[in-house]
Amino acid sequence: MELPSYQDVKGGKSQVALWLITEVGEGNTFTKVQLREAFPEAAQIDRRLRELRDHGWRFDTSREDPSLLQQEQRFVTRGADVWIPGRAKAPAHKNSLTATQRAKVMHDDNNLCRSCGVGAGEAYEDGGGIDLAKLNVSRRKVLHSDGTEEYQLITECKRCGVGGGSDREVDLGMILDLVEDLAPIEQEVFLKWVAADQRTFSPIERVWGIYRTLPQESRAAVAEAITEMLG
Repeated sequence: MELPSYQDVKGGKSQVALWLITEVGEGNTFTKVQLREAFPEAAQIDRRLRELRDHGWRFDTSREDPSLLQQEQRFVTRGADVWIPGRAKAPAHKNSLTATQRAKVMHDDNNLCRSCGVGAGEAYEDGGGIDLAKLNVSRRKVLHSDGTEEYQLITECKRCGVGGGSDREVDLGMILDLVEDLAPIEQEVFLKWVAADQRTFSPIERVWGIYRTLPQESRAAVAEAITEMLG
């Protein structure tokens, strides 16, 4: 089927989709400057581009593809033909959330990113970037033991959400199987972690964590001391 010209269709989202296909091409790069130059009179054209993600379109930035410059994006995958009537409606799980829904999800998640554990306004432990963490609510696909799927809401920081946090999947059945394989005493410990929403470390684990930070000579000294203790 011959594609219409991006200049002849209505709707910013449809225009951007056709511009990407006909002017950029899958696998090639573009910049926001080029996008805005192509649509000089369109308002919020950057937003129309982002909305295409809800329809299966994928664009990588330098975060997902280190070979890209900071201002570049790569058009990776074409999604739904949004310029065709009836195909521009976003899936139900992409519908907007209310402020009340967002607040409840963040409260239930203890105001922590469930992917990396960072809290709102905290600095990242790896020191990556100077920005402090900002939390949002994402949707995550959950695969149930009976084979059904659903999208559930989860708190995620902006950095973890880059590239589409909702594309990640959780196999709930697999996790439950792994828990079932644990020894009863391990299940009890795990349940305590679940109740506290954090892992508590045993004395031996705390000592091990400190030991791992020691220089080689000090590690050798610890090993020698333990050998003497054991007689």
